[in-house]
Amino acid sequence: MAKLGKRTRAAREAFVGKDDVTVAEAVALIKANSNAKFDETLEIAMNLGVDPRHADQMVRGVVGLPNGTGKTVRVAVFARGPKADEAKEAGADIVGAEDLMETVQGGTIEFDRCIATPDMMPIVGRLGKVLGPRNLMPNPKVGTVTMDVKQAVEDAKGGQVQFKAEKAGVVHAGIGKVSFDEAKLIENVKAFVDAVAKAKPTGSKGTYMKKIALSSTMGPGVSVSVEDAAGH
Repeated sequence: MAKLGKRTRAAREAFVGKDDVTVAEAVALIKANSNAKFDETLEIAMNLGVDPRHADQMVRGVVGLPNGTGKTVRVAVFARGPKADEAKEAGADIVGAEDLMETVQGGTIEFDRCIATPDMMPIVGRLGKVLGPRNLMPNPKVGTVTMDVKQAVEDAKGGQVQFKAEKAGVVHAGIGKVSFDEAKLIENVKAFVDAVAKAKPTGSKGTYMKKIALSSTMGPGVSVSVEDAAGH
């Protein structure tokens, strides 16, 4: 077994016996034990009672976190003409059409969010194998295939987070920086959980939210009471 460093061991010891705590307790514990040399991200993992291989059990959506993510989001927009100009004015980092497609096909992906106008989807569609696995494929369901590129760019830059259930029915996201005030992190957690609750698919049977865990980038996870996280 790998030898644990002092910092990791101390953090794990602080978390022993802390299960099914309130969101406030979890956030306080994570903040108190976060001592990496950088501002860690608060991460959430939700284990859902769904099998995303079935279309009627897929969970995906988008949420505007009330206090943002604290992360600089690099935005790429596939658009032409006036819409390309609109994207640049709104603060998009990369704007293009066929030229951008060729860049991405060549393996250069220097963005965290990808937006496209509907007329660009035949071009973007060719990038499915590249963008799909990275969860970057523009999708009208989460507002990234749109004619309102200005709003989409502003949302992406303003702390909007996309979520999608992975194979095992787990939704994972970064929802703020550990340096944020506790109250702001708690608000972000509850907003994210609320958005996932509202995205409950028609095919979900039995318990929808099975487990919720919070952690910092480098720290151990702590399980949070589903009732507390989903309550208001």
